[in-house]
Amino acid sequence: MDLNLDFLIIISFIIFVSALVHGTIGFGFAILATPLLAMVTDMKTAILYIAIPTLFINLISIYSEGNFFQAVKKFYPLALMGMIGSAIGTQILIYSSSELFKLLLAFSILLYLFIQKFKIEMKWIRQKKKLSMVVFGLLAGIVGGLTNVMGSILIIYSLESKHSKKDIIQSTNLCFLFGKIIQIILFAIHGSFNEELLIVSFSTLIVVVIAMIVGLNIKDKIPQEIYKKVIKLVLFLMASFLVYQTI
Repeated sequence: MDLNLDFLIIISFIIFVSALVHGTIGFGFAILATPLLAMVTDMKTAILYIAIPTLFINLISIYSEGNFFQAVKKFYPLALMGMIGSAIGTQILIYSSSELFKLLLAFSILLYLFIQKFKIEMKWIRQKKKLSMVVFGLLAGIVGGLTNVMGSILIIYSLESKHSKKDIIQSTNLCFLFGKIIQIILFAIHGSFNEELLIVSFSTLIVVVIAMIVGLNIKDKIPQEIYKKVIKLVLFLMASFLVYQTI
């Protein structure tokens, strides 16, 4: 699509709403922005347009929770697994794109909500911490590389690991940060970026800053229990949207 005012308005609106949601609940930018942008362009291009804003948002989210380096030290093994998985998923995306990947993601989200509804716990996640970290890190990375959405899988891991709201926000954003770095490197090596993509990406950072400031102010007023309910509601809406878009 040629770079024009109408497209800039559309992408700015999508990024503003997605960043606002992300600032409010700590995740959600990619899961909202990617499919919405894919409606006016293709999947791969949509991921490229929001690559730089995503990096920026992840850094803001991690930093806003405080103890940045402590968070890196605590969650870097999970993030490294996510980076490896993201490299695998991105390579697959570069050479073959399929809508079935979205359907698989939606299924995994709905399965988790079903488990939560009937109080079926995944005790092995807490009992085998290292194994679960490798499994969920790699899986989230691969899915993130393919669909730009790894947050839902990481949230499943975090909720079952009994992480706090702060830990959920920092771990998911750190994993996405690591995954996005390797994804951008691979896209750059492949020659996927062009002048138009870079202009749009950098020009939307102002929109991101405004939306994140508003969202972060709202987030501080949300209690822990309500926050977890909001997460599950957003997960359900994400899964429903992915199914609708695929079929």
